[in-house]
Amino acid sequence: MKTPICDFVNAYGDSGAVRLHMPGHKGVSRLGCESRDITEIGGADMLYRSGGIIRESEDNAAALFGTARTVYSAEGSSLCIRGMLYLAMQATGRRTFWAGRNAHSTFVTACALLDAEVEWLWGGDTLTACGVTAEQLHQRLHKTAEKPAAVYVTSPDYLGNVLDIAAIAEVCHRHGVLLLVDNAHGAYLRFLPEDKHPISLGADLCCDSAHKTLPVLTGGAYLHISPAAAELGEQAEHAMSLFASTSPSYLILQSLDACNAYLNDGFSADVAACCEEVQELKDALSAHGYTLVGDEPLKITVATKGYGYTGDAVAAYLEKRSIVCEFADPDYLVMMFAPCNAKEDFDRVETVLCGLEKQKPLSEAAPKMPKPQVKTSLREALFASAEVLPLSACVGRVLASPTVSCPPAVPVLVGGEVVDESAAAVFRYYGYETLRVVKE
Repeated sequence: MKTPICDFVNAYGDSGAVRLHMPGHKGVSRLGCESRDITEIGGADMLYRSGGIIRESEDNAAALFGTARTVYSAEGSSLCIRGMLYLAMQATGRRTFWAGRNAHSTFVTACALLDAEVEWLWGGDTLTACGVTAEQLHQRLHKTAEKPAAVYVTSPDYLGNVLDIAAIAEVCHRHGVLLLVDNAHGAYLRFLPEDKHPISLGADLCCDSAHKTLPVLTGGAYLHISPAAAELGEQAEHAMSLFASTSPSYLILQSLDACNAYLNDGFSADVAACCEEVQELKDALSAHGYTLVGDEPLKITVATKGYGYTGDAVAAYLEKRSIVCEFADPDYLVMMFAPCNAKEDFDRVETVLCGLEKQKPLSEAAPKMPKPQVKTSLREALFASAEVLPLSACVGRVLASPTVSCPPAVPVLVGGEVVDESAAAVFRYYGYETLRVVKE
């Protein structure tokens, strides 16, 4: 498979051209990558007005992922989420989304910016997980005359829980509703021995953060449009351009381009082998007494309290031994693996974790997620005059904007919702000391 963006940049770097264009480093190396860092000069094409090397590379990606259209993002899945919501609203003329409550904060702020409303789908009591089911959706859609612009779900979620996307897609399409999937953690699912990518399972639109699980620089992502929703591809670049920088990183674009060649030749075998290594490590940790949750094949999530520690404590223990995890909170430790991890990495994790002495289980459970009172729309709250106050002073006040840490970037409350005692307990549990609330 050709790599047209990389080939163009290589040729330009070898040309000896005098660079009288941006960036200001002029290809002079301080970090080592400057010679490859260019802008939209002649022949370099234009992201979101593509017709040359970028479009050729995106078409290669579309062929690999089985989509009608794949558009690159140099600004992560956050940009793709905004584009997905815009496309769904344009296609349907509707302004309400049904979304799993564990949606990323970008979804919330995108709805506010687009003046869209959200009706939440609840599927559990924890912050990061939301077990939306096809039957739950069917019952709700069957009883609702006014359909949403789309159903929006997150799968896999931060803990590695995977929804039954095929069943959810079938229900959505039976009721004439689009399905949008935040697949930020699952770009590799297409290349498993059994294809489990959301587009292959029936999603209409999907975002993948390529950089999370593929060998792509941070910020590289895809907006995928399924063959069943091919007409949305005509507006995809316009949708992305509304929210995107006009100065995309060509380093990120090159990494997406180079990844195509790897995905086409060798990645499937490598990811299958990596999944086997991950499963062996899961089996070893389980046998040693650790409790694991989630079913994503490249992620290991440990529910650490059963072993006698908080997730934060285990993460600190690992970091002192030069093992740095993706995420930890009071309850969980999340480790993300990829084919670029060496066999020695798996052995080291097993040795270090199995060397941690098991203690008496911790009994403190996470407080249940609140189902809060809504006072104003997302947009009204986001653009209202606001102030930052200590958590104790926020009870009874209306949240102005999501207060999140990233990871996992899942809000306890969203803008327009009232901070009650139960919500304050959840904020306190996760270490939040201040909130941004609407001024009274």
